[in-house]
Amino acid sequence: MRARYGVPLGIAAAGAAGLLYSAGFEARSFRLRRVTIPVLPPGMRPLRVLQVSDIHMVSGQRKKQRWLRSLAGLRPDFVINTGDNLSDPEGVPEVMDALGPLMEFPGAYVFGSNDYYGPTLRNPARYLYEKVQGRHGLNGNAPATNVVHNPWEELRDGFDAAGWLNLTNTRGSLKIDGHEIELTGLDDPHVKRDRYARVAGGPSDSADVSLGIVHAPYLRALDAFTADGYPLILAGHTHGGQLCIPFYGALVTNCDLDTERVKGLSKHTEAESGRTSYMHVSAGCGTSRYTPVRFACPPEATLLTLTEATGA
Repeated sequence: MRARYGVPLGIAAAGAAGLLYSAGFEARSFRLRRVTIPVLPPGMRPLRVLQVSDIHMVSGQRKKQRWLRSLAGLRPDFVINTGDNLSDPEGVPEVMDALGPLMEFPGAYVFGSNDYYGPTLRNPARYLYEKVQGRHGLNGNAPATNVVHNPWEELRDGFDAAGWLNLTNTRGSLKIDGHEIELTGLDDPHVKRDRYARVAGGPSDSADVSLGIVHAPYLRALDAFTADGYPLILAGHTHGGQLCIPFYGALVTNCDLDTERVKGLSKHTEAESGRTSYMHVSAGCGTSRYTPVRFACPPEATLLTLTEATGA
């Protein structure tokens, strides 16, 4: 019996243990990452920016709510929410409760596809298949049909009422200690809602620093921001790969970004102009309600400290 069934049973046991770990522990093992990015002009004091992304709130996720509320203790200068707040049409009140303390600070947001549409049950292998085929979201795939529409208007109204800037294909600015922080946002490229022509032209001369904000880091959005001279782009969407291989990394990004830049700080160069921008991609703090697992990729928020540009 050992010779015949020992190996299959061992594999099954290891798989079950991995699933228990990835769903029961790692997916709820929330962390804060700290990153320093040199993009400010000379003489400007460092700015502390809290980026939250891909919350994917489902009713009843009390630990996630408590952790998000606790982030207000960091006392950031401002907050950037890079979208996908929902994974449940009933989750809006819990998102607002979880982010309530953070909405006491200046902030801004863009939405992701899961703010607009409810998740659907998918075979995870489809992400690998779509990567091979070069198809992601509605970019190259057939339009979505029979989808659940999330109450994104309630999220928008709640964020707006708190004074957060809605960056849906538009520009906004925050005043921090007399400095103008320009924020230029796009709606989600994953579902073809981005309209860069509406915000094109690059940073304003009056701004002390300008940031590009988008949910999904598709190359067309990164290229446009970089060619226009934005020193830093913030994005989410990828979940850091969500299910990663230790010592190897992510298998997919769920967009056309390469896996080497699936999360964290990197640089992006636009070929035609030769310009380069910093890019930070948050691995986010949630998962789809239908795939509530993470492996070698814990949920996160990031405290970004912006400092004087190197050589400035």
